[in-house]
Amino acid sequence: MRRSWVKVLALLVPVMTGCLSHTRKLQQPKLAGAVMNSDATQLVEQINKHYDSVHSLFLTVDFAASVGGARSGKQTDYTSFHGFIFLRKPQMLRVIGEVPVIRTIAFNLVSDGNTFTLIIPHYSKAIEGSASTTSRGANPLENLRPNIFLDSVLIQKIAPDRVVTLIHSSSTSLEPHSKQLIETPQYDLTVLKTGRQTSKEGLPLEDKPLRVIRFSRIDLMPTEQDIYNNDGDVETQVIYGPYQNFNGTQFPGTITINRPLDEYRITITVEKLALNEPLTDQTFEIQIPKGYKVEKMR
Repeated sequence: MRRSWVKVLALLVPVMTGCLSHTRKLQQPKLAGAVMNSDATQLVEQINKHYDSVHSLFLTVDFAASVGGARSGKQTDYTSFHGFIFLRKPQMLRVIGEVPVIRTIAFNLVSDGNTFTLIIPHYSKAIEGSASTTSRGANPLENLRPNIFLDSVLIQKIAPDRVVTLIHSSSTSLEPHSKQLIETPQYDLTVLKTGRQTSKEGLPLEDKPLRVIRFSRIDLMPTEQDIYNNDGDVETQVIYGPYQNFNGTQFPGTITINRPLDEYRITITVEKLALNEPLTDQTFEIQIPKGYKVEKMR
């Protein structure tokens, strides 16, 4: 029996002395800056105050688009092209993209919040439908919808009947020149629908997420937004690039819109911003050229 214990101890000695483990040093992240504190109420008030202060937007932009992903097994990147975004609250929208170099119209999207019209001259085609339609076309360009821009360019107000939760998180990135890991503490503000009673007694209320807005705790500015559909899938992912000063207004220099279900991405690089300047009704009027095929979407 004593010999058995000796053998067991002999086996344990390497473990106890650390011979079966190896420790290596890892780079410790550096904080991006001094961390600011807030709470859910303050962040909601910040979003709502900014939304209320904007009556119209006129952006001069460059669009960069790519189509495809893992499901299709391929990805196509398109040459960046110039364009304009007009927005007048509550939901008037016009988005124009121009063909590179020759600057003719690549697409022209207009919406009053209830219906939309999308004109694609290259295909001599126009698409009309409800602004809330979920129908999809074969060509990703045909899936441009007004809410994609309305929800992304201007973060929508959070209604008082919504439920919000706030959690702490962080993101880590590698500084390209110094190769230093940079850690940015974040707030994740989740917006949910009002709780609904389940069909079975004794079970908790059910909520569905509407969106998650992420804020950098370095400056408390929104950095990302995930928007969910009724099935709980992420329908739109938005990344707000570094904020810039446009004539005294802090606004993202880039807005990247990812549509994972449709497998396309649009990056908007902002060149100019005009805030709260008058936009007439004529800005949002559009005529479908004669001879164009008109497709109705429901």
